[in-house]
This record gives sequence, C-alpha cells and structure tokens, in this order.
Amino acid sequence: MMDWTTSHFRYLARQLSRHALLYTEMVTTGALIHGDTERFLRHEPAEYPLALQLGGSDAGELAHCAKLAEQFGFDEVNLNVGCPSDRVQNNMIGACLMGHPDKVAEGVRAMIEATSLPVTVKHRIGIDGRESWDDLCEFIEKVAAAGCRTFIVHARIAILEGLSPKENRDVPPLKYNWVYALKQKYPELEIIINGGIKTFDECHEHLRHTDGVMLGREAYNNPWLLASVDSTFFGSPESPLTRHDALRAMYPFIQS
Repeated sequence: MMDWTTSHFRYLARQLSRHALLYTEMVTTGALIHGDTERFLRHEPAEYPLALQLGGSDAGELAHCAKLAEQFGFDEVNLNVGCPSDRVQNNMIGACLMGHPDKVAEGVRAMIEATSLPVTVKHRIGIDGRESWDDLCEFIEKVAAAGCRTFIVHARIAILEGLSPKENRDVPPLKYNWVYALKQKYPELEIIINGGIKTFDECHEHLRHTDGVMLGREAYNNPWLLASVDSTFFGSPESPLTRHDALRAMYPFIQS
C-alpha cells in the first residue's frame, strides 16, 4: 500500500468509517531515523485510530521507531514482514524476513520493550523455499514467544525470485484455510486475515474463523465500501452520509 494509504486517503477513509483501524504506508526505519521524520509521521488527529507500519530488521532501529510512534500519537506499531519488492529485500525488509524468524522475534522484542503501544506483525504464509505449514508455525511461535499477540496474515506466499510485487498480490494462490488453521492452533493469539477480500459477505465468512479482517486494495479502489463498515461490523446506526457529504467533509482538509 505504499503511495496509497497516505494521510490524504486516510482522512477520506475516516469520513466514511469512524471505527475501522487505519494503517499508514510502510515507512522504513532508515527513512524515519535519517530522513524527514516529521514529514513521514505527520497525520491528522481525525485519522485515529491509526497504526504506524514499519519496515526494518535492525532491533535497535525498530525500537527507536516504536518510541517515535508513541511520541507522535499512533495507536499501534506494526512490523511489515510481507512486502515482496526487490528494493526492500536488498535491505532485509519485508517478506524476506519470513526466512529469518529469530531476527523478527528480536526486533519485536525490542519494540515491545521500547513502547507501551501494541506491537503487531503483518506477514505472508510463507516465501519460496520456506512455504510449508511447519515453517509458518515456526515463524508464529518464535515471534509470539517474543511477545507479539496479533498477527495479520496475508493468505498467500510471496515468491521472491521471479515475480514482481504486483504479481505477488495475485499469482500465488490464496490459502484462507491456512489462516483459519492458525487460529485453531493458536487460539490465544489474535489472528487477522488479509488478501483478496472484496465483499462484506466474504468478511462475515472470515470472521467465523478469525478475529478480524484487513482490507487493502478493495478499500482503496472502492472506498465507499467503508461507509457501511460501522453499521455492519461495529453496531453503529446506519450513517446518513452520502458521497456528496463525504466530499464536502474533505474541503477543510484540502484547504489546509
């Protein structure tokens, strides 16, 4: 979702749903530490609840950025272990870390010690060369032992050799049953499902087996879907908001 879930989109999303947890784009630890920290972490209070998603693998840097997340008022800090792009692989960021569960656990432990915010992990069900059920369970168990209680699982493997990031969002088959099985095997953990989900009917089915659903591309490509999230999933009264109302609500933000 890099270049997609910017503050501009998140402000619009929040006009449509007051309760859905929103996520930033993935921001690398290097960008936060050595770049324009204020620019990368700037957001509107209206965006809450809001999670900061980090890309990185150095425990000390992750801990530093977790402190920044708390300092800047985020509600959660999330470590991305799912992005398959070549650029982040070369910096030991994203999905390639699924091959290094001990390193992920080390980073998560450091983040938890550095902040009072919930520390969560978003990941794939595997990568090429480490795509067995046992590999996935090893990853979950080591990261959970470090203190992580919430796993957001994209129900595809990432193929790091031979597929583009775009192809990695569509070509590897979805295995929702694997995510369901994780919840059965680890009932004490919060397991949230992600990947290819487009409708509320699908969401309801997934919620029979998991603790939550994350929408990515569908929320961006079809944002009006979010206008019914609060009434459908959070028990709020049906919103009288129209598309016109949502656009009007953007005016002050655009002007500022």
